[in-house]
Amino acid sequence: MLHVTELLKDWPCTVTGGQLWSQVTGITERAATVEKGFIFVARKGKRQNGANYIEEAIRRGAIAIVVDRPSLSELPVDVPIITVPDCSKFISHASARLAGDPSERLTVIAVTGTNGKTTVTHFIGQLLARVGIRCAVIGTIGVFIDGCQVEYECPEMTTLPSEYLHPLLAYCESLGVTHVVLEASSIGLANSRLAHCHIDIGLLLNIGQDHYEEHGGRAAYIAAKQRLLHQANAVVVNQDDEQCRLMAEASGRPAVHFGITSMIGSSTDSILRELAIPGDYNKMNAIAAVSALIVLGYSENDIVPHIRTLELPEGRLQRLEQDGIQVYIDYAHTPDALEAVLQTLSTRCYGKLITVFGCGGERDKGKRAEMGELAVRYSSLVFITSDNPRNEDPALIVEDIKEGFGGDCSTVEAVLDRKDAIRQAIFRAAPGDIVLIAGKGHEKYQQTATGVLPFSDVVEAERALSEKTHEGKAEETRGK
Repeated sequence: MLHVTELLKDWPCTVTGGQLWSQVTGITERAATVEKGFIFVARKGKRQNGANYIEEAIRRGAIAIVVDRPSLSELPVDVPIITVPDCSKFISHASARLAGDPSERLTVIAVTGTNGKTTVTHFIGQLLARVGIRCAVIGTIGVFIDGCQVEYECPEMTTLPSEYLHPLLAYCESLGVTHVVLEASSIGLANSRLAHCHIDIGLLLNIGQDHYEEHGGRAAYIAAKQRLLHQANAVVVNQDDEQCRLMAEASGRPAVHFGITSMIGSSTDSILRELAIPGDYNKMNAIAAVSALIVLGYSENDIVPHIRTLELPEGRLQRLEQDGIQVYIDYAHTPDALEAVLQTLSTRCYGKLITVFGCGGERDKGKRAEMGELAVRYSSLVFITSDNPRNEDPALIVEDIKEGFGGDCSTVEAVLDRKDAIRQAIFRAAPGDIVLIAGKGHEKYQQTATGVLPFSDVVEAERALSEKTHEGKAEETRGK
């Protein structure tokens, strides 16, 4: 536990009003989570302005308010108002200090890229466990230690806010974890969530189209990703992605490169022979994971025997099968990811490839038409449906997707109810067909204008397969 003055030491700031000798019990930018002894950071976000919640934070027990707008420094409150240049960087700094700077003692590997972050982090975690390392993986689908998911109260976000991340790292350390692998999203990097996390290895996988609108354009999106290259002690970069190569060169940092045709030290042939998971993109994911371990000091002889044991995380090419019909649930929600999955399944399909997908609301409208064109190109039948429409009209999102193939197509049906779309796709499938349900993967909810609703592609697919089987048996009985 630290005093306010200790958190402000050597940090540029001005203070008005109140006393600074109180002990700090926590820090947060969410007024609803303030407890007695907390510092409240009144950051202005895209949707919420923390200044609107200062009075609530004080009522709940805040002992100081941090702002980055001088106009707020004279508010008539009875606690200190601390004005700093950047609220996001201050909460990152203070969260790390209050947690005891656990990242300084842990080996931290951060993985960024448009696609593949979850798979690569879990591959690294699995390989580290195989060589005897106690490892935690933190990212989109939760918190895992030695491959087992652990319950930890934190938001469902790819990269956790600093106020949650550093206490979690301290918790992992208390359990004997020595290595942490985490996903570094562009939003997380841009918002300085990792600014005071000591990162030993930064891994850059690829650059595709996602979150452009949230960042204000492609250049800002790339700049956010590039922050990791400047922050990590060692940088590992995909040489097969031209944009990644350019980013590594622009950073001025020495980088280790990996790719399908070459890798640190030797050929990738042995790795590719051992990998039992389909898809060229998963070959690249495996090579990226192996590269991280080699940078840590392990040899290929240490790693290659464990390649065959690698398993995809939940919602990544997750396979169900019944009565000769295969159903794959995948998180693919960008053009590159959708095309990679469609290419992989098209080579394994002996019947029709039926695709169910949509696009998220309030996210990159520019990718919708491209994903529509890709779905039609590879599929025999496409059901366009809702993904997470948020506050957008699902019907208008569908119209944007349709622009990718000219608006009308005999092999495309629009079914806005995602549950119904999944059911129709599976009921139209015959033995030998493959149904791909893309976009949501592991998610257990759907974000709509009326709120967040429970929803699982896996559960709905299992239900539809069961209903289809029962209907088929009932028809057989009637026929007899």
